Amino acid sequence: MAEIHAFKPKADSEKITINLGYVDLGHIDLMVRDGFYANRTDFIRTAIRNQLERHRQATETSVVRKRLDLGISYFSRAQLEAVRDAGEVLEIRVLGLASIDPEVSPDLAKATIASLTILGALHASPAVKAALADRIA
Repeated sequence: MAEIHAFKPKADSEKITINLGYVDLGHIDLMVRDGFYANRTDFIRTAIRNQLERHRQATETSVVRKRLDLGISYFSRAQLEAVRDAGEVLEIRVLGLASIDPEVSPDLAKATIASLTILGALHASPAVKAALADRIA
């Protein structure tokens, strides 16, 4: 089977949008104003990290149980061609970022990727995402 290597993408984060009530937002602004946090984003990142740490043991157990690759997984055209040429298919399970090279055609992706379970983000061309839409869990 082709060996899959991790890589460092250009951006190391994904933007999210949340809706908060006015009172919660006011409390955050008060803590920022009083110097507990540098800004709203600092508060939200800290809160998320604290919750992730609080539930770390449970998530680690789940990662092992579900056989997820943790971190960043990159799939190049050459790697997927090697998988195809070997007559194999991939079942991709990632907690983090799965990135499929822009040079990968929709046909190559369909021929080599049997399923995708992504907890985090998938970076791929719109055409590849559309081709794999029925394989994404």
